[in-house]
Amino acid sequence: MELQEIRNEIDRLDKQIQSLFEERMLLCQDVARYKKAHNMPVFQAGREQQILDRVEQNAKEGLGLASRTMFANMMSISSQLQQKMLVAAEDAPNFKTPRMKEAVRVGCQGTVGANSETAAQAFFPERHIQFYPTFEQVFEAVESGELEYGVLPIYNSTSGTVTQTVDLMGKYSFFITAMNQVEVMHCLAALPDAKMENITEVYSHPQALSQCSDFLDARSLHSHDYSNTATAAKMVAESGDKTIAAICSEDCAKHNRLQILASRISNVVPNFTQFICITKDMQVAENASVISVMLSISNEPGSLSRILNKFFLYGLDMTKIESRPIRDGSFDVVFHIDFKGNLRDRSIAAFLNDLCKSCRDFKLLGNAVVMV
Repeated sequence: MELQEIRNEIDRLDKQIQSLFEERMLLCQDVARYKKAHNMPVFQAGREQQILDRVEQNAKEGLGLASRTMFANMMSISSQLQQKMLVAAEDAPNFKTPRMKEAVRVGCQGTVGANSETAAQAFFPERHIQFYPTFEQVFEAVESGELEYGVLPIYNSTSGTVTQTVDLMGKYSFFITAMNQVEVMHCLAALPDAKMENITEVYSHPQALSQCSDFLDARSLHSHDYSNTATAAKMVAESGDKTIAAICSEDCAKHNRLQILASRISNVVPNFTQFICITKDMQVAENASVISVMLSISNEPGSLSRILNKFFLYGLDMTKIESRPIRDGSFDVVFHIDFKGNLRDRSIAAFLNDLCKSCRDFKLLGNAVVMV
């Protein structure tokens, strides 16, 4: 056969495949109606596994896995159509709206002058901010109701994820309701009359030290982890030692009456940190635009691919995905994913129903307004 003849034959088969595919999807809609009438779940893992095993077994030699993959994708599309049909028949999702303007009990980790305070003041202007020594205590205060809202750093444009925050997310009950970002302008601060050439040790939060590593390495300065930038500055101010310095914001340096030895010392300028505002109950603003989830999947071939494919099938824009170890002695991981959307949207409700049934563990972290 000539090439054009082969292509014509492929086109003929493609038309048949498309027609059969559409016929199958119509039958899947009938299945959805039946499941709804009989209160049955859309996803039935046993049934899907039987079909995929049969397809792979009956395929010609060398095409077993490819056939299985094709049918798995087709079944994902079927699940999507069924979920959308079922959700369309339900009442629209109803959520509480954020009450941030009325909030009184607001807190963050750190102390006066910390970047977390700047972020908290941006969320809650002219409000008294309650400070906590650790990120975990902020989570605890929100979960217990001691705080109405807590503010925590989650991502930095230079050094990446704030792992101390992310690793606590699976431990506590909370929801993200807003996000903002603060430009972090690190400086090196020391006691009055201290000289740059005499500084040997520098204290700050591990993220700040990482973000300023080029400056520190160029001067052979020894770095030491501290709970946050503001407490490091306070420690230096109270130490009486003119050979040590802190990396902190200029406002923090001024608050602690420290001398600024060097300004804007980050490896990359500008340097931004993203903060989240968390609360105890789910609150979704009309203009919330980022949904955050945390999930784990079975350790088998194609499991992550199937999850990611669902975002494509529902036309959703994933803005972040990263994995973190579960820390249970195994090598299993949990995935943190952000994507664009609003939980009030019926199609999002269908997607989440579909997604969570395909995961080993699933946690909805919230739907945030991105504040500029």
